[in-house]
Amino acid sequence: MSKYKCIIFDCDGVLIDSESIAIGTLVDMANTLGANMSFEKSLVELKGKSFNSCMALISELTGKPLPDTFEADYRVNSFKAFKEHIQPIKGIKDVVENLKLPFCVASSGPENKIRLNLEATGLLPFFEGKIFSCYTIQKWKPEPDVFLWAAKTMGFKPEECLVIEDSVSGVRAAKAGNFDVFGYTEHDYKNELLKEATNTFDSMDGLLEML
Repeated sequence: MSKYKCIIFDCDGVLIDSESIAIGTLVDMANTLGANMSFEKSLVELKGKSFNSCMALISELTGKPLPDTFEADYRVNSFKAFKEHIQPIKGIKDVVENLKLPFCVASSGPENKIRLNLEATGLLPFFEGKIFSCYTIQKWKPEPDVFLWAAKTMGFKPEECLVIEDSVSGVRAAKAGNFDVFGYTEHDYKNELLKEATNTFDSMDGLLEML
């Protein structure tokens, strides 16, 4: 029997394989402004970062403020790319189909992006009515607020919940809120999660047994 009563999933990189699409779109847009960013390097350095911090970095690299329409243009471009290329994380559908505990998703992305990608990957029915976005409360990881909000709304205390994350900022947010957190390490390029998370795993095939 699991010690946990509720599972809180991050979205990008845990439910959906979106990181390379999102960062690729961002790098392309940044480089048209003269940022000269490397996709491979950005995939490591921007993973789990808030969009505001990404924009600040691009502004610093270009030496000028970003256009007022930059975020809106990014959403249009990235949503188009998501619709064309997004895939679920391998094995995650089996996890949510067979998970016997209440679960939800808590993500740094805006809710319309979360819904778009969950719908495109066939996962939305599992999370309908259980989507928690940092944009709604205007608090971003590594602050714990989105996880605390999710747990409270689902009817559980932090110590009764387990967070599933793939980024250092997400793991630290969970720990700051007094949650246990399992780090999904398939794309942990710097091997950072092992020393940060309560436990780690590199394949969704083993998650249900861990619980």
